[in-house]
Amino acid sequence: MQQIQRTGRRTPEERNPDELNIVIVGLGLIGGSLAKALSHNPRHRVMGIDRSPAVIRQALECGAISAEADDTALHCADVILLCCYPQACIDFVKEQGPLLSGALVSDTCGVKGAICPELTALSRTFGFTFVGGHPMAGKEQNGFAASEAGLFSGASYLLIPCGAPPGAVALMERLARSVGAARTIVTTPEHHDEMIAFTSQIPHALACAYVMSPLCPGHPGYSAGSYRDVSRVARINETLWSELFLENREPLTREIDTLLGHLTEIRNAVAQNDREALCELLRRGREMKERLGE
Repeated sequence: MQQIQRTGRRTPEERNPDELNIVIVGLGLIGGSLAKALSHNPRHRVMGIDRSPAVIRQALECGAISAEADDTALHCADVILLCCYPQACIDFVKEQGPLLSGALVSDTCGVKGAICPELTALSRTFGFTFVGGHPMAGKEQNGFAASEAGLFSGASYLLIPCGAPPGAVALMERLARSVGAARTIVTTPEHHDEMIAFTSQIPHALACAYVMSPLCPGHPGYSAGSYRDVSRVARINETLWSELFLENREPLTREIDTLLGHLTEIRNAVAQNDREALCELLRRGREMKERLGE
């Protein structure tokens, strides 16, 4: 692998934010895209870890990483980005913790209440700095083959400080901007999970429920933009999303209950042939969307 010209990790004062040793753990859609975007800066050393040797080969061949990361790379890394499923991130840190002392560690998981407390506690045990992260970008395809350097262009990048010093948060903000994020938002695990239940998890649950209609197989020729818009995210990675749903079950069940309540109101107005009530419900939805200016 690429030789690292250090016997140990640089102190925060020694680090140049434009010239970092970066290890990305998990080279799927998000990790692979981060590797490709960060590697556009030739002064960064971007190395990767993945359970698939084939993925490592692909990442090396396309220049997304300069080397497969080993223990030396972890020991010398300035920044370690965990791009795995939530429990896998926690397991990796538990296994490799002694090598992470002094590093800035961040994750990219879609839930925070289930991961931030554990990784914050582990940061104290092993002496690294943890800042939670969640780039608000994705696509229906999964894996390294679907990754792209421009995935985060114009996206929001959510950061959860978890008690980290301002300098660590500022470094993550700078990295987020460097991969194309249009803005960073600093929030808490609780507010993150509440908002993600609404903006991300409910649409995926709704899309899956929608396409399970017995009429769905007959939609060709009868469908246009509305069908595509609602059904698009039903192409889901069920292993990942079932973990995310269950780890965010309280905010998600509240949002599902809210959605069911509003659907029931519309359903009842239709069933009762109550045009006035139906018109009022549809008007409320339209006005809310218009107030948002979207």
